[in-house]
Amino acid sequence: MRISLGSHLVIAATLATVACNDGAGPRGTAPVSLALSTRPAPVGPPAGSAISASLQSGVPETFTDGTNTLVISSVELVLREVELKRVEETDCGTPGDDACEEFETGPILLDLPLGGGTERVFTTNIAAGTYDEVEFELHKPEDDGNAVDRDFLLAHPDFARISVRARGTFNGADFTYTSDLNADQELPLAPPLVVSEGAATALTLRVDLSGWFLSGGTLVDPRTANKGGANENLVRDSIIRSFDGFRDNDEDGLDDDHEDSDGGH
Repeated sequence: MRISLGSHLVIAATLATVACNDGAGPRGTAPVSLALSTRPAPVGPPAGSAISASLQSGVPETFTDGTNTLVISSVELVLREVELKRVEETDCGTPGDDACEEFETGPILLDLPLGGGTERVFTTNIAAGTYDEVEFELHKPEDDGNAVDRDFLLAHPDFARISVRARGTFNGADFTYTSDLNADQELPLAPPLVVSEGAATALTLRVDLSGWFLSGGTLVDPRTANKGGANENLVRDSIIRSFDGFRDNDEDGLDDDHEDSDGGH
């Protein structure tokens, strides 16, 4: 997975801190890793949907509704302000707020692991405690924005005002889909994530791509979802709904607290 910050090297500093503490972290903290997965949610397709998927870790994802065929060959996201919220706090507020523990401030550019894969993004030490929500922002960097955005765009000028980019084919024709979506995501963790001092914990953010370009069981051409297109709002809303978060210590893309019902081990 590619992870890029331009000249904003927060992840590198975070990883160095973890290494200096031999993985255990300072007293009262624990290492927590964050992974991304495209493994589909372990539920059946929506009512009336004939959608099916061909999944093999590390290869493009193929979906069909019986008439149309969609192949997604790459998906890139820009995220920032990835945080875990403590139980009984209302929200994360400002950066550095004691209500939350930061993974990363960003912006960061991430390639999703396609084919239902799961890949670790980074690890950091956070305070031991109980967290019931993961929060982050899908973010479009602005070339006339703050200094952090400008630094990011020096390395990635093609992501000016773009937070999501997907590429592939629809019925054999190439497409590039982009969105300027700015969206705060607040994903509940049920049960809450318990971080115990000195004990490693893993959190996975799952992105289910199967419904991104789907309307009532019928696939839509991603080109019709670009800026000003007929399906722009449909796909934007589908992207927002596609995220899920859960404890995943074996990093297999399944919720550790519900693996029996998920069909896992």
